[in-house]
Amino acid sequence: MFQGRATTKPSGGKLRTLRSKRRFEIGREPTLTRVGETQRKVVRSFGGSSKVILLKGQFANVYNPKDKTTKKTKIVTVRQNPANPHYVQRNIMGKGSIVQTELGEAIITSRPGQDGVINAILK
Repeated sequence: MFQGRATTKPSGGKLRTLRSKRRFEIGREPTLTRVGETQRKVVRSFGGSSKVILLKGQFANVYNPKDKTTKKTKIVTVRQNPANPHYVQRNIMGKGSIVQTELGEAIITSRPGQDGVINAILK
């Protein structure tokens, strides 16, 4: 993945190349967080900072808006994923995914591949 400047303008016109590609402009492969025994990985990010990546997650912090409580709940399966419908069969979660928990269906509000945690809100 390349995360530098595009070679074309939004209008379709060409942009002049200012320089060649740089190492800090390359991206990382997407983290496809799955349902399973919790696995995390720490990676170096830009500026020497570190980022916790969630490879597999078994529990979610589910917020109930009715009684305003948060509980750690086990994830059963992925019901819907707006990023890719094929991710449902593979149990891959991301932000906006609808998961079936022991409390009921919940929508994921965090970014597991970036934050290293699964936060959700009951539907």
